[in-house]
Amino acid sequence: MVSGELTFRQLVARAPLRTIRTNDLAEVYANPRQEARALERRGLLHRLAHGFYCAVPPEHNPAQWRPTIEAATAGIASAIHGDRVAVLTGLTAARVHRALPRAIGVGFVAVPVQRRPLQLVDRAGRIYFVTRAVEDLDAVLVTTDLGQALATTPEQTVLDLGRADPRGQDADGREAIDALWPECDQVVLAEIASRQRMRATLARLRAGR
Repeated sequence: MVSGELTFRQLVARAPLRTIRTNDLAEVYANPRQEARALERRGLLHRLAHGFYCAVPPEHNPAQWRPTIEAATAGIASAIHGDRVAVLTGLTAARVHRALPRAIGVGFVAVPVQRRPLQLVDRAGRIYFVTRAVEDLDAVLVTTDLGQALATTPEQTVLDLGRADPRGQDADGREAIDALWPECDQVVLAEIASRQRMRATLARLRAGR
């Protein structure tokens, strides 16, 4: 193994969820964009979006592998904001909690500062960054293809989905709420609803049970 590749592997190993921005390679290489493309051709990196790459697990064929959109969402958000700052939310949280069996083409992640949606390049998908006080969210560690990330708890997810769709018109949201509801602790639901001013949302959700 050449020293440059060793340094690259060390860089990726310490990156949150093994996901890096092209500019991160400037620590190692004089021309980070060119080197990123070269590392992709060698099967070491997988391009997620413009300026964002994740490491290909050594046990996978780089020509066939790509992370789930949930993992890609967590990885990109972590590359931007740091480890365990961003929180998977909404339908993306429902997906990692296995409350929505169908894959969806979008990722939702709560972040502390506003950012425009990001188009993925390895699929027809897009990441939406939801500005929230992430430190106030009820969150739990979940396992993704790229490592552990934060996602809202079932209780927080149910309340978020209920508030986002008060009339229950989103079929995916309704399905996720129905699947998560039996897992929710009613005391925790009430505490979160009180703290985050979602009492009306909780009352509406309970009335629909």
